Amino acid sequence: MKEWMIILLRSILLFFVILFFVRIMGKRQIVKMTPFYFVSYSVIAILTALLSVNIIRNLAFGWIALGVWILFPMVLDYISLKSKWLHDVIHGRETILIKDGKIMEENLKQMGMTGEELLRELRGKNIFQLADVEFAMMETTGEINVLLKSDKKPATPYDFGKKVAPQGAPQTVILDGNVMDEPLSNMGLNRGWLKMQLEGMGIALENVFIGQVDASGDLYVDLFDDSIQPPRPKVKEMLYAVMEKSQADLEAYALETKDEKAKIMYGADAEKLQQVLQKLKPYLLR
Repeated sequence: MKEWMIILLRSILLFFVILFFVRIMGKRQIVKMTPFYFVSYSVIAILTALLSVNIIRNLAFGWIALGVWILFPMVLDYISLKSKWLHDVIHGRETILIKDGKIMEENLKQMGMTGEELLRELRGKNIFQLADVEFAMMETTGEINVLLKSDKKPATPYDFGKKVAPQGAPQTVILDGNVMDEPLSNMGLNRGWLKMQLEGMGIALENVFIGQVDASGDLYVDLFDDSIQPPRPKVKEMLYAVMEKSQADLEAYALETKDEKAKIMYGADAEKLQQVLQKLKPYLLR
């Protein structure tokens, strides 16, 4: 057999072998990979390339070396799940860089970082004042996580004692002008509903680049024609407005009527509807 055919067949075989083991070794982003995994993947890639182009002539030796670098990290990774000590030996430990607003210079020096590099990392997280930082830690992947001081954190609805509706993941139902049936059915919807929504907006399906339905059932579309501004869904706002008007009408009836029984009935109903509105407000108004 010609050498180029041997290299081709060997490369195809190694491709599927490495693909299989990489999937078993788990999904890890390059930027969030510890040095242990980075070295392991690099050596595996180099050995695979050397075997593929027949630089390693002795196949047995090559496969043994490749097997060691594939299986050992998997075994050590499994054992490290049971042993914190081994996990720290293999992957290292997190390092505190800022504690109680004070930079830990010794730890910074241990990580080989300068003050300017620390400030650059903070700026990368939109933190431009060191005085705003309460705590910062370098993870074993080299990523720095930061905790702001209490008075510098962004305000949330919880801070104001307000409830908000939980937000589920939106489903993409239109992509490049094509309807995606599976996401539609996952939300209990169909093409008829989608067609009605688009007709209500006055938009043709062919002009929709991306269409998404959120957890509340509202359809958001991005069009190929950027000169057209699609209308924002206002179903929930309209529903809230109708209920609010009904509550106001009940209060007006209670004030206008001369019948005491009717006055009490309208007043009680207005109060009940007001309570319902308070509960539904976080879900209907965002």
